[in-house]
Amino acid sequence: MRGYIISLLAAASVSRAATLPVQEPKVEKRAVGDWASAYSKANTALGKLSISDKISIVTGTGWQAGNCVGNTKAVGSIGYPSLCLQDGPLGVRYVNGVTAFPAGVQAAATWDIDLIRERGSFLGAEAKQLGIHVQLGPVAGPLGKFATGGRNWEGFSPDPYLTGIAMAETIEGMQEAGVQACAKHFILNEQEKNRDTMSSSQTPDRVLHELYLWPFADAVKANVASFMCSYNKINGTYACENGNIMNKILKEELGFQGYVMSDWNAQHTTTGSANAGMDMTMPGSDFNKKNVLWGPALQSAVQGGQVAQSRLDDMAKRILAAWYLVGQDKGYPSASFNSWKIGTQNVQGNHKTNARAIARDGIVLLKNTGGALPLQKPKSLAVIGSDAVVAPKGANACADRGCNDGTLAMGWGSGTAEFPYLIAPLDAIKSQAQKDGTTVTTSTNDNTGQGASAAQNAEYALVFINADSGEGYITVEKNAGDRNDLNPWHNGNDLVKAVAAVNKKTIVVIHSVGPLILEPYIDNENVVAVVWAGLPGQESGNGLADILYGSTSPSGKLPYTIAKQASDYGTNVAGGDDNSWDLFIDYRKFDQNKITPRFEFGFGLSYTNFTYSDISITGTPTSGPATGAKAPGGSKDLWDTVATVTAKITNSGGVAGAEVPQLYIGLPSSSPQSPPKQLRGFDKLKLEAGASGTATFALRRRDLSYWDSGRQQWVVPTGDFTVSVGASSRDIRLTGKITV
Repeated sequence: MRGYIISLLAAASVSRAATLPVQEPKVEKRAVGDWASAYSKANTALGKLSISDKISIVTGTGWQAGNCVGNTKAVGSIGYPSLCLQDGPLGVRYVNGVTAFPAGVQAAATWDIDLIRERGSFLGAEAKQLGIHVQLGPVAGPLGKFATGGRNWEGFSPDPYLTGIAMAETIEGMQEAGVQACAKHFILNEQEKNRDTMSSSQTPDRVLHELYLWPFADAVKANVASFMCSYNKINGTYACENGNIMNKILKEELGFQGYVMSDWNAQHTTTGSANAGMDMTMPGSDFNKKNVLWGPALQSAVQGGQVAQSRLDDMAKRILAAWYLVGQDKGYPSASFNSWKIGTQNVQGNHKTNARAIARDGIVLLKNTGGALPLQKPKSLAVIGSDAVVAPKGANACADRGCNDGTLAMGWGSGTAEFPYLIAPLDAIKSQAQKDGTTVTTSTNDNTGQGASAAQNAEYALVFINADSGEGYITVEKNAGDRNDLNPWHNGNDLVKAVAAVNKKTIVVIHSVGPLILEPYIDNENVVAVVWAGLPGQESGNGLADILYGSTSPSGKLPYTIAKQASDYGTNVAGGDDNSWDLFIDYRKFDQNKITPRFEFGFGLSYTNFTYSDISITGTPTSGPATGAKAPGGSKDLWDTVATVTAKITNSGGVAGAEVPQLYIGLPSSSPQSPPKQLRGFDKLKLEAGASGTATFALRRRDLSYWDSGRQQWVVPTGDFTVSVGASSRDIRLTGKITV
């Protein structure tokens, strides 16, 4: 969503309303209804509405004209409330007392669908208790074409399969809790620089479908209530004015039955947006409250015949059907907060358990020489770097987290939340050190000399570094949303090297929005461990301590590739139109060009070992195009399981742990040029030492298909499919084939 007026937000962030009583939320999971029933109710309601009522449903009331970031008018004749739309993807924005969950990218790094779904359920439960009808998330765009993209961290992964699974699980969790989810930002919204004018000038249809549309199809299949069209242009036409994207692809091809809202001020015309398939304008006016493209203007366009009455009816029906779909017509609470005067309502319940689990299980152990970790009651520790502590002015001191003055637990922008508290790494380390009798020396700034001085006599030195990014309406340390480069902030490389020069047991802990270049120190023999701690949310320090001290074996896997040099990614944020759109992003690029990464997609070490054996492949897929009836997500048979792969995974080490076996598919030579391998399955097995389990990968028809632009269909090619099962995209342990 659009970032807002900073002076206003800065004032809002320090304005506090009276604290309301503590409430204990309960996640009351309910079966989400079906679209047919929802539309039946919507049609009945529509018959009771005047044209002005319909306009009220589809038009926001205007910027700051309600207590939520987006509001519509109530329609009393059908008991329809003022709809409340509120950010965001990792927690409810502008309320104290909500859970500040780990970011989407951290959830993806767990590769744990149960944790991801629970996170969605808890997000929905908090939103519902606050009276929010539509929570603006989760995020599949940006997908992550650019490693430096400012908002990549709000989403999950540059791999569309992993992002698609995470989208579906999050959406289903949210909507079972009773809140409407919103899949955003649709589509090709891959950078912050010039996002309002940027155009994907020549995005091939196949690339659009196989990469950027793929996870949005998962969202539709999960019956997501709403979509948000993005700011950018697509092949020269603004997303929120683009009939090919909204009408042809989303509503017709994917069978989306919910509604499309604009990103805040992403609408540019009255009739163009309406006829192209946009269903709701948000916030209803621009931020100066001068420009209103729908409201009376839309009513005039309908009455004048520029927009058909049936189109207005369709807009209203879609919005009403989504409201009925998740049961918001029965006993739903009213919005009980004010975005413009931030108050406190404790709706966290026990949700910190999920926040801590994702903070912990999303940690990726990149290096661990000689079993340096876990720590075993060391005599002394040095903790170094500003990233080890909460910012001196407080975790919420900067509006929308638009600064990087302490430990990094989320990026900045409209996809943020207020921290109810933030457990910094040093807090948790000190707590454990006191139990262990460990002496802790600190240097909690980024001064290399002071850091080295603190480290030189310690048994272990822990150096904390980070890299931040966010939404482009805020510039932080000369980074205007997108990152300027792939280096750590605050001279992090020099800090690590200075400490490693005086301490032979240096452990580096990294909090980052995305990949960094680690070459300045990764091979330094004094750097004995590197812990990739991601964007862990409010339970940051506790999750980290669980891994550092070995109460849990690390099980996170990288949701992206870490390169040896920035140019290896092959993509750069563009200043104008971007013509460089192909199938080869992230690990696909590295595989296609035979580039050796520093740490490949799917990589992650453990404190134990796992062996793979006994691959089995069953099923007889048929070649040709999908021919099933249209259903949410596309042709119904695309979602049919056509083959099943299993493998035996054994914990052959000495401690309990969890492994994420991954399945990659290579298409036959008969298909058009495709990536050498593509993720098409994963499982997470939690195994005691010596125990074995079975990883199961169900391959759907779409998993074996490519998009044939000529036929405008998903097609399974003939020939031999390569089946690869391994511990990462490069650590393949088992292989087989499927012949079609």
